This record gives sequence, structure tokens and C-alpha cells, in this order.
Amino acid sequence: MIQISNLPVQRGKVPLRIARGHFATNHSHINYYIDITYQKTRLSEAKDSAYELVSHFVNDTPIDTVLCLDGTAVLGTCVADELTKSGFRTINAHQTIYVLEPEYNANSQIIFRDNVKPMIQGKTVLVLMASVSTGFTAKRSIEAIHYYGGHVAGVAAIYRAVDEIGGYPVRSVYSVSDIPDYESYDYHDCPYCKQGKKIDALVNSFGFSAI
Repeated sequence: MIQISNLPVQRGKVPLRIARGHFATNHSHINYYIDITYQKTRLSEAKDSAYELVSHFVNDTPIDTVLCLDGTAVLGTCVADELTKSGFRTINAHQTIYVLEPEYNANSQIIFRDNVKPMIQGKTVLVLMASVSTGFTAKRSIEAIHYYGGHVAGVAAIYRAVDEIGGYPVRSVYSVSDIPDYESYDYHDCPYCKQGKKIDALVNSFGFSAI
């Protein structure tokens, strides 16, 4: 049974919820599951997380669009509101910030329809994710933004295990420094698998499924 506990942190009002074990993601095996369900879905926690995230950005960089991956639309709306209150500039004609969720084709590539292309093309886009561990998903989103003629302001996440992706900084509320023994392994090099330890759960941006 997966036991989730609160880890005390030094910032914000929202505790970091974690479970230790042997977990499999789409791209790696990890020894901690980071539960950020409430930061993505509950308005009070999303607002607090947005405030903490925006405090890491310098407002001389314009942000026109927040691209919300991993089901972070609620958080993205709060981030856009916080950016507006903090005086961040935009370069779009309406002087406001777009909040956009990506669409995926059959090959799991991000696509933007003609009606939303103007929110990307020529705009400065902030990539918002639930967590960044290997950086694989963030890289694909950055590639898509460039393909559609946009500019990347950076990557923001509730939790990060890396500091930069493709030369762009990753800002977060929590980081690997909050969990010093956090580890991410390639499937072929996972020490738990080599020891014959079974996987406790499959995890992705939606949550976990115990095995």
C-alpha cells in the first residue's frame, strides 16, 4: 500500500506530499512519488504555488502565453494572474496572458490548431509542468514552441529534479534539494529491478496506480 506523508519545507503554505518506494514512469524508474494533486486542482493551493513560482522570475522578460502540460490549467490560470499582478510585460496586442493546454497527435507530438497558433507564433511562452524529472517531456514542448514560431521564456514546475532543459532554466516551488536522496534511473540501470524488488506503482502526471 502506498503511504503518502507530508514533508516539511521552508517555503509556501503547501506541504510537499511524498511516498517512498519503487515507481515506474514513462521514461524512468524513481524512488519517490511526488504527489502534487492538490496544487493542480485545489484553488487555494494553486494560488499559493503560483505565488511561489512567480517569485523566481524576473519581470524584465515578457510572458505572453502559459503552456500548461500535465493537467496544470488551474495552476496556469493562477500563474497568469500572479504574473499580471507582478507587472510582467506582454508583447501581444491585447496586453494580457493566454493560458493554453496542448493537443497531441497520434504520435504523441504537440500540435497547435490554426485558431490557437497566434498564441504561440511570435509570442514568449512559459512552459508549465507538474514536475520535471528527466526533462524528456519539457524538451518536446520546447521543440514544439520553436516549430510554431514561438519563443521560450523558461520552464516552471511544482517539482524539479534538474536545473535546466535545453539551455532554459527550470523554476519550481520544490526541488531535488528538498529530497536529497531522490533518484531517477534508466529502466536498464535501476538498482531496485536488479535486486528483484517489484514496482510499487505506475506513476504519471495524473497520479499513481498501485500494482
